[in-house]
Amino acid sequence: MKEIKEILKAYDSARQNNEKTALATVVKVDGSSYRQPGARMLITENGVLTGAISGGCLEGDALKKAQMVIFQQRALLVTYDTTDDDDAKFGIGLGCNGIIHILIEPIDESYENNPIQLLKSCVKNRESKVLVTLFDIKNKRTDQHGTILLIQEEAMTYSKHYNHLEAEIKAFVLNEATTVLASNKSIILPIKNSNYTAFVECMLPAIKLNLLGAGNDVIPLVKLAKVMGWEITIADGRSDLVTASRFPEASELLIGKGEEIVDQLKVDNKTAVVLMTHNFNYDLAILEGLYPYKCPYIGVLGPKKKLLKLIDQLQSHGIAIQKKDVELIFGPMGLDIGAESPEEIALSIMSEIKAVMSGNKGGYLKSKNGPIHDN
Repeated sequence: MKEIKEILKAYDSARQNNEKTALATVVKVDGSSYRQPGARMLITENGVLTGAISGGCLEGDALKKAQMVIFQQRALLVTYDTTDDDDAKFGIGLGCNGIIHILIEPIDESYENNPIQLLKSCVKNRESKVLVTLFDIKNKRTDQHGTILLIQEEAMTYSKHYNHLEAEIKAFVLNEATTVLASNKSIILPIKNSNYTAFVECMLPAIKLNLLGAGNDVIPLVKLAKVMGWEITIADGRSDLVTASRFPEASELLIGKGEEIVDQLKVDNKTAVVLMTHNFNYDLAILEGLYPYKCPYIGVLGPKKKLLKLIDQLQSHGIAIQKKDVELIFGPMGLDIGAESPEEIALSIMSEIKAVMSGNKGGYLKSKNGPIHDN
């Protein structure tokens, strides 16, 4: 979501300067690629790039094609084959051994539901949304419908290209989008009885980090979370530490006792709570207040015996903690990377949160038998 926000900011800047733009989106990958479907890049007519569609090997050629798209005001589907020796001669190959399909769409500022406007709707709140992009691989020179539909709970926004689709295709697309909205997992699939392929993309909000504690050991974690584009809330009972000058990266600062703070914390299925208060009773109050919300990640700083003591105290307060609930509490938190310094510990914690939110266990990529990215 960070990349999308940067693209939207760059688009607004280009528009203020009366510059025309195009949006490049990775819509399908066969084999291996540095970036996966959903990676985006904004290109201005003056050649300014925001975002990335590869590790750097495709951007130069994509820029030239995007400028043609801007001039012609017609979407274009481009295929790069990094397994092809001929492509490698032109500097495209990076040893990725994959085929990357990229859709480049001109942005018509006069049209209220252009791809950029649909992306803006994706970042308005923390609701999950689904974005649908249609493209034709078999007939690349035909008109590419591109980004056509955005759906969320009880709402739907569509482009002018969606209106031109046959009723059968509309029904198919809407049904698949509804399925993806429920599963939170993107899919790419051909549309029956047509030449179109649909990239049905689940747009999840950025990870929200609720960080309890405002000591010096928290600062590296906050800085790293900001780099990752996460939304950050800092909470502590010490008003002299919870300040905007100390934590300029935070979007929200809360001051109060644990039992007061817990009612102000916003929690959803992309929220991680990290307890670094160094205050047992404060941590206990937070855990007790958060228990009904089933937060997907709660990290506790300190040894395992501290977590066990916290759980004992919760049970003594009449909270019946199930085994599945304990599995959502990580104490000691962090991946075992040999971290010692505050910065290394922050990296360890961030890595664990990212792994949990992605449904991964962490570990060495070289130990995987299959591809790096799970399709």
